[in-house]
Amino acid sequence: MRPGRAQQDPDHVLLRRARRVIALQTAAAITVSLLVVGVLALIVVTRSQNAAATSLLRDTAASADDVEDPPPGVWIFRQDAAGAVEGTRDAPGRLPDLAALARVRAGGPAETGETGGREGGYLVLTTRRDDRVVQVVMSRHEQHDERERLIGALAAGELVGLLIAALSATLLARRATAPLADALARQRRFVADASHELRTPLTQLHTRAQLLQMDLRAGETGESVATDVDRLVAGTRHLGEVVEDLLLSTQLSRRDDARVPVDLRAVAADVIADHANRAREQDVELTLVPAADGPAVVRGHRAALRRVLTALVDNALSHTAGGGHVSVELGREHAVVSVVVRDDGTGFDPADTERLFARFARGSHGDQRRFGLGLALAREVVTGHGGTIEASGRPGQGAAFTIRLPAG
Repeated sequence: MRPGRAQQDPDHVLLRRARRVIALQTAAAITVSLLVVGVLALIVVTRSQNAAATSLLRDTAASADDVEDPPPGVWIFRQDAAGAVEGTRDAPGRLPDLAALARVRAGGPAETGETGGREGGYLVLTTRRDDRVVQVVMSRHEQHDERERLIGALAAGELVGLLIAALSATLLARRATAPLADALARQRRFVADASHELRTPLTQLHTRAQLLQMDLRAGETGESVATDVDRLVAGTRHLGEVVEDLLLSTQLSRRDDARVPVDLRAVAADVIADHANRAREQDVELTLVPAADGPAVVRGHRAALRRVLTALVDNALSHTAGGGHVSVELGREHAVVSVVVRDDGTGFDPADTERLFARFARGSHGDQRRFGLGLALAREVVTGHGGTIEASGRPGQGAAFTIRLPAG
């Protein structure tokens, strides 16, 4: 049996648990709120009905001169001093309440009570008026039906509210956990990037250190040891560049500090100076072509933009053979500053244009070349500065990477 996704991905389990808890708590809070409102509405309606019924009975008892014409749903009974009772015709069979009449006739206080009957029963007011005892009875059937309708409406509203609460809580839970999901995704991506990018340079660095150790133990001196040391230094530099790329990848979306004017000509000159020895060793001409239409100044983060040019120049040198040319050309047109890193090296298949900027992608059509992390970070930096980066090239005809940024 194939293990489920929740078993394979602890982060997914954490997110699902957090969403479930948030959804349940939110739905419960909304449901309880609706229930409290419904109960309060029912209490208010019931009290209002009781007050209206009591007021009607008192008014009717005070003016009970005619037992034959009471208000609808009301019956009037009168008992004289001799004990004879007269009342409204067609009264329910259990009426009047003779026990209440007897108590008030014997000198007891006025009574208000309830007696059973149809749904809701009856509300009974027994009081003395002159030398007679008057009893007014009101059916609670209509009030009972009104409460039943209210309860039904409240129950339906509660069910609809519960459904809406569940859907809303689910959406709120997803939105609330979105930052957590993004943070976990960034963490996983950084770990994957770090493990993928650091494995090769660390292995090479370890191997070169072992070779240097073997040479020293064997008593080697001079050019052999110097070559190993040079390679060791180059390896540490490469490792430092990879670490800097990885750190930059985690900071791009959080670089909220104020941007400053950056002279891309000065940045490009620094990058070319850093790669001058490598270009000389590869017999590659590395040149800077300044802008002819004004200063190439943009607003941004100098370190991040420097890493972009470093990645592009490093990429160009890596794919240019001896006797080739690599140039960094600056230009300005209206409010846009452009930087073109051009080489006449191996080039690339146009089908790989977008894949160049994907993390750790490989070439198409069986091409095993790995594009690494640098170009992907270059696009992230340029996009974060409000610009664009494009690649063009042909196999064997070189490549050109064009950056366009708003002028500062």
